[in-house]
Amino acid sequence: MFLDNEIMPHVKLKKGDVGKYVLLPGDPFRTDALAELLDDPVLIAHNREHKTWTGTLLGEKVSVTSTGMGCPSTAIAVEELIACGADTFIRVGTAGRVNRKLKDAAMIGGIITGAVRDEGTTKQYVPVEYPAIADRKVVDALIKAAENLNLNFGSGISRTVDSFYSLEFPEMSPLGDESKENKDIWVKANVLLSEMEAAAILVISSLRGARASGIMAFPDEGELIASGTKGENSGISHACRAACEAIKILIESDKKFKQ
Repeated sequence: MFLDNEIMPHVKLKKGDVGKYVLLPGDPFRTDALAELLDDPVLIAHNREHKTWTGTLLGEKVSVTSTGMGCPSTAIAVEELIACGADTFIRVGTAGRVNRKLKDAAMIGGIITGAVRDEGTTKQYVPVEYPAIADRKVVDALIKAAENLNLNFGSGISRTVDSFYSLEFPEMSPLGDESKENKDIWVKANVLLSEMEAAAILVISSLRGARASGIMAFPDEGELIASGTKGENSGISHACRAACEAIKILIESDKKFKQ
């Protein structure tokens, strides 16, 4: 679809600018914090909501690209990153806790094993019956990374949605009663968390033969999503460290199976 050495129209990248391993925060400002966890990071491009750094981990090229909020801009970023040579993605961000009784109340976030496609973007790719499933090796690497760092991240299904305020504050919407009923359905279905990008990342990765999962931090009670890492002991800071540790695990595993 794209020509060799063509600069992608949105992320403003070309082949060689990014590694096969890419971390995907939503917030452009969060790319700066993630880049600090890489060796020798270099700012490659910044266009609209898409900001990209590239550095290394264990000697392998690793990149960080922000997707912006929601599935439409995320789908664009993932498509163009794959065209540039990326094939392994880890979403890093914050998410709402859907089922508070599920597993451990002290859990600081969740590792995404799959997503409910409660959004519109992926329905324009493939019928809704097609599952949004995370790659097993990426999920396993994230679980191992969290264990290695002694971080309490659970794992489970995410609900990917298009709207923030109408779901978090249903009284603001004429469909508020319906939103409340839908939320109860996903609680009963043992959905762990809710966010706005995972379904697009998982579906497009599956369609294009790439690998993907995500690690999401639960924000403090009553706290809206904020930029940056909010300190070394914040949930999002821990998610960033675990994501980089998982990339290292994947690099070592990939090298082993190539030998």
